[in-house]
Amino acid sequence: MKLLSSLRSLISTLFHHDHIESEMEEELRLHIENRADDLERSGLSRTEAVRQARIEFGGQERFKEEIRDERASRWLETLWTDLRYAARMLRKSPGFTAVALLTLALGIGANTAIFTMMNGLMLHTLPVRDPARLVEILHHYPDEPEPGFNGFLWDDYQAMRGNRVLSDLIIGSLNFCVLSGHGFASQTAFVGNVGGTFFESLGVKPAIGRLIIPQDITDSAPVAVVSWSFWKSRFNLNPAIVGQKIIADDKPLTIVGVAQREFYGLSNQAKQDLWMPFSLGGPISSETGVGLYGYLNPGVTIQQARADLSTLFQASNNRPGADPFMRRSDLRVVPAGHGISTPVTQMLSTPLIVLMATVSLLLLLACANLAGLLMARGASRQHEMAVRVSLGAARSRLLRQNLTESLLLSIIGSAIGIFFAYAATGALVRVFASGRFITDLPVRFDMLRNPDARVLVFTAAIALLTGLLCGLAPAISASNVSPASALLPSAKIGQTKRQRFFGRGLVAAQVALSLVLVSLACLFVSYLSTLRNDLGFERNNLLLVTLDFAQSGYNPAQYSHLSQVLLARLNAVPGVSSATFSEMSPMEGPAASAVAVPEGHPEKQPQIVINNIAPGYFKTYATPFLAGRDFSSRDEVGSRVAIINQTAARDFFGTENPIGKHFTLDHITQTKEPKTFEVIGVVADAKYKDLEQPAPPTIYGNLIREGELGSQLAIRTKLDPASVDAVVRQTESDVFKNVPIVRMMEMNQQIDSTIVPQRLFAALSASFGALGVLLAVVGLYGLLAYAVARRTHEIGVRIALGAERTDVVRIVLRDAVWMICAGLAIGAPLAFWGKRIAASLIPGLPIAGALPIIVAAAVMIAVGLIAAYLPARRAMHVDPLIALRYE
Repeated sequence: MKLLSSLRSLISTLFHHDHIESEMEEELRLHIENRADDLERSGLSRTEAVRQARIEFGGQERFKEEIRDERASRWLETLWTDLRYAARMLRKSPGFTAVALLTLALGIGANTAIFTMMNGLMLHTLPVRDPARLVEILHHYPDEPEPGFNGFLWDDYQAMRGNRVLSDLIIGSLNFCVLSGHGFASQTAFVGNVGGTFFESLGVKPAIGRLIIPQDITDSAPVAVVSWSFWKSRFNLNPAIVGQKIIADDKPLTIVGVAQREFYGLSNQAKQDLWMPFSLGGPISSETGVGLYGYLNPGVTIQQARADLSTLFQASNNRPGADPFMRRSDLRVVPAGHGISTPVTQMLSTPLIVLMATVSLLLLLACANLAGLLMARGASRQHEMAVRVSLGAARSRLLRQNLTESLLLSIIGSAIGIFFAYAATGALVRVFASGRFITDLPVRFDMLRNPDARVLVFTAAIALLTGLLCGLAPAISASNVSPASALLPSAKIGQTKRQRFFGRGLVAAQVALSLVLVSLACLFVSYLSTLRNDLGFERNNLLLVTLDFAQSGYNPAQYSHLSQVLLARLNAVPGVSSATFSEMSPMEGPAASAVAVPEGHPEKQPQIVINNIAPGYFKTYATPFLAGRDFSSRDEVGSRVAIINQTAARDFFGTENPIGKHFTLDHITQTKEPKTFEVIGVVADAKYKDLEQPAPPTIYGNLIREGELGSQLAIRTKLDPASVDAVVRQTESDVFKNVPIVRMMEMNQQIDSTIVPQRLFAALSASFGALGVLLAVVGLYGLLAYAVARRTHEIGVRIALGAERTDVVRIVLRDAVWMICAGLAIGAPLAFWGKRIAASLIPGLPIAGALPIIVAAAVMIAVGLIAAYLPARRAMHVDPLIALRYE
């Protein structure tokens, strides 16, 4: 009851302040009148009685303050008063307020935008039982990207069931299928084949109906469970969905239930629409592929789980006929409470971490800028503060008032920053969505862009921290004013040594942080340029066309004839230089991989990638031959021949001449017989998947000889590739009448889709670098302009005593140069350190050389001198008579 009464009192005070003040004044008036009545009855006149009563009561304001201090809501009243006063002061300085709010909005908004995406990608917890104990099991090939791949054989699963570290070993796999049914058109969906204990182990409940159980794995009646979003979008939340039929890749399934609303699978980014029993993926055999997850036993660590499961995994792969690649891989156990590892996670995690560090630097820069502005503003209000101290204001009261002003700025700036963050997040999502690894997944972008309570708490925390960082030092400086000196006319001359040191230190800090941002921008832009040009083929004027032969019905002989007809007709098109077919195009990844055994070097068994191509491939892609020849029609029969790249030649045969040598391929699948090839040519290295990694050993086979259907058509043009789009479509339709074009894009577009993180680094780091330079310029200009204004009297005296105007300019520029040089001296080591941290997160990022830092330093010197020119020019034109008369 006491708490409720206090709360009621606070609310009443806040919303009925004027009424309470009126009652207090009325009560004091009544007390004075009653005392005056008593004095009047004792013989005094009415006027004298009232005067005497007022004297006896003393100052009424003192009584009012005592009464206010006794109220529990006093702190709330004071806060409200401080806020209103701060708002009035900010309204009186619209220029200062606009610059301060824009600075804060950009700094806080950028941090909120990046954190929003990090939260959706890496911090959002899966809605499952005890997510802290959920783990994902991966295997990792040597020299393959981290963290690994969740794909095991059924025999591996059976072997690892005997572990002692997991309470549940869960199986599942993710794939695409075409869903159709009554009431909706066919659609490609992301589905999961799961074990019978999948939902039970994860603690997922049904929204309606039931979920998959162990009996469904062996039951002949195929069933399925759909997601809540699929139920809403396709069935409008109709409870009659249970028992209805749905078709997945021509397999009729009976829907038995809907998963709980917040569960979309084990990935936080790619939502699943449907789950079906694992047995529906095909007959289970020793070669059946599965994904493995599990729950750690209480007290078991990740390291202990990895050691135990690795022993079982290696034992499984030592059996006769086991995959040779699996023998060379090691096992990984990683936490999965925030979602399993997906291409989206692998693609975006590192960029977001680097961007978060970058925008943190930007926020520090904004804080330094605003602190300098507040310090200058506080110095200009010394007279006001001195008057308030002289009238009895406590220094703690002044400190609180100044902090309230900076916190109000921070809160308003954060509110504006949230709008900036929402727009920026949408733009970032659109950039990420252009990535090759994302466009093939049904990504839940709402998880990446929608803020939740964690994001709001983060924004509130940095708003509070920013307000304190920006306002504490200026508030302390303003509250420590000396009334005796501040009220003297001479107090307007200059600044104290401490104020000058602090202001110059803030500008030096801004220059240092800007140097780091600009040097990183130069580094990322240079790196992006290198990636785009160090390819091994010519990317410009190259059109890529993807065909779908799935329902064509063509056999290799028909394909061979029609493909040659199509290539001949395309080569005759004006503006076309050459055309060719291949199984895969660059940046799409290799068509296959295998173990190669070179002739005369059985000890060498490198892992290689394979791409089957048609003659003219290297001419079309402008990849140069280093030795040997291209494929010809005579290679379509007889013994197999191949062309290898420079890396394969070195790995296979060392310094020996590879032309005429042989090698044998042992495919990973173990379903194909080993094949022996003769090397007829060596070409330059070309990158096919990862631009950040060196080109892997690559073998090019004869597309026609291997009996493959090449779905990738490449066309080299003399003009803009877009100019031949229509002709290519028409020609392809005339030759391959029942083969649709899936996609048509330029090679530059395909390359850009594979380097989304690098493009984002370059674009955002350049933007943040430019913003950092702008903030540093504003800080330097503001400090120098304020210093010139404060030293008007001094400058006037110097000129009156005979100083040349160039001497005045030299004084101002000297201060600017010292601050810039101090900032560069501080920032250069930080920039080198930042390069090393970025290189540890981004493989292949060059850290040798100081050119990016030198360029950044030159930029900062140039813009710093430009920023200093205007205050120096103003100082040069000071009229000594006006300056001295003003003082």
